[in-house]
Amino acid sequence: MIDPAYPGLFAAAFGAATLLPMQSEALLVGLLILGEHPVPTLLAVATIGNVLGSVVNWLFGRGIERWRHKRWFPVSGEKLQRAQNRYHRWGRWSLLLSWMPVIGDPLTVVAGLMREPLWSFVLLVFIAKAGRYLALTTVTLGVLG
Repeated sequence: MIDPAYPGLFAAAFGAATLLPMQSEALLVGLLILGEHPVPTLLAVATIGNVLGSVVNWLFGRGIERWRHKRWFPVSGEKLQRAQNRYHRWGRWSLLLSWMPVIGDPLTVVAGLMREPLWSFVLLVFIAKAGRYLALTTVTLGVLG
């Protein structure tokens, strides 16, 4: 039987990477504090869930153009163009900021819109997301002593 902590962490990390208002860091820290699960497994589950959630954003970005001129579209054409211009200016390397609150999730959508190849998207987002979880884990375990 699968420990429910793993699917729960995966779901939280996946959801947190999408445009949904969720957070996975608190759950990861809680599981680290409990000390009942192998740290590498927790890091892998959180990272994979978070990266796959970002791939959903990338896919959304790939198809966003067809809805751009709809009345219900949540972003103005001007804001979307500014996001595209910024991404064009900084390029794929901006995906190393995909771990950041507020800007990270929209950045992954814009990467899809800008037709960033999936392989480079996944590689850079994986580095960013794994780095964030690794830093959080290092700090948490350091505090626990």
